[in-house]
Amino acid sequence: MEKKHQVHNLIILDESGSMNSIKKYVISGFNETVQTIRGIEKKFPEQEHFITFLTFNGLGLKQLHFADPVKELKRINSQTYNPAADTPLYDAMGYAITKLKLHLMNKTDYNVLVTIFTDGEENASEEYSAQAIKKLVGELKQEHWTFTYIGTDHDVLNAGTSISITNTITFNKNEEGVKELFLREKKARFNYSQRIRDKVETGENYYNEQEEEPS
Repeated sequence: MEKKHQVHNLIILDESGSMNSIKKYVISGFNETVQTIRGIEKKFPEQEHFITFLTFNGLGLKQLHFADPVKELKRINSQTYNPAADTPLYDAMGYAITKLKLHLMNKTDYNVLVTIFTDGEENASEEYSAQAIKKLVGELKQEHWTFTYIGTDHDVLNAGTSISITNTITFNKNEEGVKELFLREKKARFNYSQRIRDKVETGENYYNEQEEEPS
């Protein structure tokens, strides 16, 4: 049987207290993303998708999945996603990215799509600095890793580029804004898998909507 191309979806979701105002919309949007990733694997049968998913706040990190097959991807609810405390973004990124990097160390035929979702800037990390994260991201962008930064209530473009992430998108912090965001994210994910199929560059222009979602 022909070996499938692995696509690892790493999702790092802010669970700090300020996310409470859009909690139910984020839960709904994430659960739509669950269905999107499953649908992508069906649309692109030559690809095998895996999920690593964690949430973070000042109380710690919650790893809900690590390199699990997409069929094992679970929906979240108000019990598993309960915003509180501060925003140690760099620690969450450093932990998750480094762990997945080590997991993939001896593999070659893969892509990684990292999605960061936050409504505020870093304010509580103790182990990783902006400089360390920028270096890590910059190195991995040369190795089939694609990084995206989704944010609101702060200078998203500056926050992303300060850690070497140029695929950034801002959303309005309300129901309509979150719905629109996840619709764009769905289209971008389909286009990303199409680029992998076409063997073209995947690192930049992630939110370029010139291509259409496959029918």
